[in-house]
Amino acid sequence: MVTKASDPAAAHSLDFSVIAARASRRRRQQLRLVRDASLYMVMSAGSIAFVMPFVWMLSTSLKAAEQVWQQPPVWIPSPVVFQNYVDAVTSVPTLTYLKNSVLIAALSIVGLVFSSSLVAFAFSRIEWPGRDAWFGILLSTMMLPSQVTMIPVFVLFFRLGWVNTLKPLIVPSFFGSAFYIFLLRQFFMGIPRELDESAIIDGANPLVIWGRIILPLSGPALAAVAIFSFVGNWNDFMGPLIYLNRTDKWTLPLGLLAFRNKYGTEWAQLMAYSTLVMLPCLLVFFFFQRYFIQGITLTGIKG
Repeated sequence: MVTKASDPAAAHSLDFSVIAARASRRRRQQLRLVRDASLYMVMSAGSIAFVMPFVWMLSTSLKAAEQVWQQPPVWIPSPVVFQNYVDAVTSVPTLTYLKNSVLIAALSIVGLVFSSSLVAFAFSRIEWPGRDAWFGILLSTMMLPSQVTMIPVFVLFFRLGWVNTLKPLIVPSFFGSAFYIFLLRQFFMGIPRELDESAIIDGANPLVIWGRIILPLSGPALAAVAIFSFVGNWNDFMGPLIYLNRTDKWTLPLGLLAFRNKYGTEWAQLMAYSTLVMLPCLLVFFFFQRYFIQGITLTGIKG
């Protein structure tokens, strides 16, 4: 007030600055609003594109046979045929497939978490000659497509007499995975080394440090590895298709083949069975997504 009364020019300049600042803030808010609206539109379009196959699968699983390929497509079945789920479960030995899938997924999680965390600990917390070179070689193995090693690995397991058993789908998990080792190494590097030094002073060896210090502090990263491993092994179709010929050793994804025969494919039952096979993965991600996202986020902090 004193400024306005004593110097009208200065007061006018001050009012102009305030108006310009408000206009600038308003423009920034409008730009932020346009940016957020555009981002949400793109994300919504992407979400619709990704969820559409699942909606089609769920809709088809509840249709009568004559509605499956009806044009234009019927998205809401009428009548709703829940019997497709009953027929899908009872027409194949679902319990046998479920037992095999659970066994493979559970033991693979144990093997991958144990071996990958142990190797990642050696690469991140222990100094040894050639460590970085060996880690580079390990990373380079991720560049090899699985089709390159498919035949040699099959010959190896065939000579070991493991074909038509679950061993080829479980035992390799206990030798680690390059991707999971890389993921855990990045997380372990973010844990303060002072903890190791304190433990060494107290007489702890590397295995004690790994088991009693590193692993308890790495819950999110280990959970991310466990979720990745579960989803990968639960949905694996190619591995069981290569190594398992006996139907009593089949897994749930292989059970989908039972709905194809020389007379055609039971699409409604196939989609019902696919929905049931997919359900555990959805539940795992729904209940553990917090640990999954936290593990991935924290892993990316240290390079």
